[in-house]
Amino acid sequence: MFCDVASCGRRTFVEQVEGLTVRYGRRTFVLAALVQAIALALAGRAGARFAAMLHIVVSRMTLLNVLMALPDPRPASPRVLGVDDFATRRGRRYGTVLVDVESHGVVDLLPGREKEPLVVWLTGHPGIEVICRDRAGAYAEAARAGAPRALQVADRWHLWANLATAVERTVNAHRPCLSAPESSAPSTRRMAASPPRTLNPDTGMEKWLVTRTRERHKAVQRLLAKGWTISAIGRELGLARHTAERYAHCENLEGLIDRALRTTRLDDYKPYLIQRWNEGCTDAARLFREIQAQGYPGRTPQAVRRYLRPLRTGLGSIRSPAPVLKPQQVTNWIMWNPQNLQADEERQLAEVLARCPELTAVRDHVHAFARMLCDLRGDNLPAWTDAVHADDLPALQAFADGLRRDQRAVMAGLTLPWSSGAVEGHINRIKMLKQQMYGRAGFALLRKRVLLA
Repeated sequence: MFCDVASCGRRTFVEQVEGLTVRYGRRTFVLAALVQAIALALAGRAGARFAAMLHIVVSRMTLLNVLMALPDPRPASPRVLGVDDFATRRGRRYGTVLVDVESHGVVDLLPGREKEPLVVWLTGHPGIEVICRDRAGAYAEAARAGAPRALQVADRWHLWANLATAVERTVNAHRPCLSAPESSAPSTRRMAASPPRTLNPDTGMEKWLVTRTRERHKAVQRLLAKGWTISAIGRELGLARHTAERYAHCENLEGLIDRALRTTRLDDYKPYLIQRWNEGCTDAARLFREIQAQGYPGRTPQAVRRYLRPLRTGLGSIRSPAPVLKPQQVTNWIMWNPQNLQADEERQLAEVLARCPELTAVRDHVHAFARMLCDLRGDNLPAWTDAVHADDLPALQAFADGLRRDQRAVMAGLTLPWSSGAVEGHINRIKMLKQQMYGRAGFALLRKRVLLA
């Protein structure tokens, strides 16, 4: 509005409408709330595109500025706290999410997954009685330092996942038991002047992969101790930079070996490749097209060429190997509820267990642990760990030793109803928000959206 008094120094003036405008505001209350909702839901570019459809002229940076200007919520200290980590860049950068397990709301996000930030947060939020966490040692130490009176509860899902890892390592250690005896395997032969020779590519490849993994790890660690950079180590050993980095930062060599022994998508088609090789077809490109027509998901024939390369060294005709079960498949059958197994899966598992008493013992221990976990009978944990140590199962014994070191939290997890289920749900939500921003936003913006959305 304009002032008509000539002697007045103020040419214009305004009267605010309660509930509609605010002094120096460029948007009404309703429009400002709408812009804030768009910023929370979609953030930058996506939010600007959606706002344009609503005939709201706003830039992506304005939306981000509106979002960052919103005040953080100040929830009360939770009684039951859930703690877990999430990746902002997998393998490189992580964060920690704190969730009120009773209300299922996010309390805060912390940068990194180290001990110190969590200790500072716990010290500033007294009154926490229970802390649900995974098996990470950093969170256990932080809980003891920042909330010494709180009861720590090891999450049951993580316990089951750790057991599955131990079972898979045991199955990998008994890979020969997964294949049927050689005498029962049908053979396909090719007429040749020289007598056919039998080759078991799986066993030979397995030994070679284990040896290569150990030698590479030793060489990388030796050069790293001399002060070499990751790039220089990769050039010296003929490794890709990310491969050299994986060996340099490896804290668990057995885990690297397990990763090297994982089965590939080509395994189901190896008997057919050997059959066609014995029939005289040695063209890798042609064989690739044939198995691709059968459903092989690979896009290039490189894997077929690598598999056939050892067969080109004068081995002549070879015997088609018996179908070999994948370790991950057998691990799943052992870990699943027996009532959920199909008849064929139950038959194949029974054949494997009949050939391997160690895996039979593993199956019995898994079923006992499952009953203890489902029925919340944590008082049976000492007897279970003693039973595991009575058998010759190194991977399972290492898992049992870890339970003993964290026995109080594990027994609480196997006895009390608290778990990190709500935390895992929010981690999935964090992944969705992170992917929605295409990895171009920082931790501060991600924290705002998680806390306020």
